Amino acid sequence: MSSPPEQSLPNASAKSTNVTNFLQSSSSAFLSVIVSSHVVKGTVLLLVISYFLTFSSSALDHLSVVPGYVLPPNFWIWTLITHNFLQVHMVMVLIDICVVILSGKLLEPLWGPLQIGIFFLIVCCCSAVCTALTYMVFYYVTGNTNYLFETRIHGLGAYIGGFSVVVKQLMPDEVLLRLPFGKVRNRHIPLLCLVTAIVLSLCGVLNGPYSIHFGFGVLASWIYLRFYQKHSNGNRGDMAEDFTFSSFFPSPLDIFVAIISNTIFSLLIRVGVCKKPQRKYDVSSPTTITVTLPGTDPADAERRRQLAIKALNERLSKTGDEASWPGLEDDEQEGAEPELVVAGANEPLTTSEAVAGGDSTPTTKDNDSTGSSP
Repeated sequence: MSSPPEQSLPNASAKSTNVTNFLQSSSSAFLSVIVSSHVVKGTVLLLVISYFLTFSSSALDHLSVVPGYVLPPNFWIWTLITHNFLQVHMVMVLIDICVVILSGKLLEPLWGPLQIGIFFLIVCCCSAVCTALTYMVFYYVTGNTNYLFETRIHGLGAYIGGFSVVVKQLMPDEVLLRLPFGKVRNRHIPLLCLVTAIVLSLCGVLNGPYSIHFGFGVLASWIYLRFYQKHSNGNRGDMAEDFTFSSFFPSPLDIFVAIISNTIFSLLIRVGVCKKPQRKYDVSSPTTITVTLPGTDPADAERRRQLAIKALNERLSKTGDEASWPGLEDDEQEGAEPELVVAGANEPLTTSEAVAGGDSTPTTKDNDSTGSSP
């Protein structure tokens, strides 16, 4: 008779544990909002208020981007701003709130509220216009007026796509998951999120324009960060090699994407839309030549320098373990080791002692040796 209560105890404890974990996660999320800046708090508040506005079909029509109304001759240009805060599903509202909090934690210390606002406006407005133009193309191809007047573009899909590009730019080599077939890094986030959005849109989980809106957000964000974002040193953009457009794609495809993107970029340079990146050479140092790329912020340059030093140290340690001195084995077999006479030393050094000391070139004690950075 005592067995049923004993079996119900684990279930009750499991339920209480789940409730406790949910309350802890909810409280941590609430505390994250409390300690966030006023910009993040205001954005979260707008997302919550706008969710309740979506229960009114009239408010949804006048606050969402409708391709037939936002473009000429109607010019509902206010919807380019208001559509970002509208979500008809609570799950999507929670996702948007989480992304806003994460982006505030990551970007505000680096950019400041003003740069975040500029990034938000450029990415979201450009993505909304491009998505509306895409549906106008669908209308001209099919003749279906639903693409013009029944399509509602709303949500932070473009900003989420843009934020994924920022994560790739700042922390490209951070490992997110370790899978049997490879590692998932931050550089893979934009493409993985885009593919996920397309699949969910095809399955009917997300509304039709969301994946297109997300894709244009990724593209607009990369163009802005690559060529136009102004840095504290006065330069614009980020011309790093690991931030090219082809770096968004896996290795089998990046070569073909690079050919296409480089061709388009060359055409844009010829017509004057883009400028050719200028490299600055500093030859004032007698031992090193410094090459400066435009758009490199000091903090970002320091991060890249640390990564380069780490990779170089790993390569040097690997080659140092595999390196061998020619003719050393022959000398040991003959039983005689050649001597290296070091100026200023009382006793000569053998070859093995010189190798163990890590220096194979004659040096003097009084002279200082300065090496050049690779």
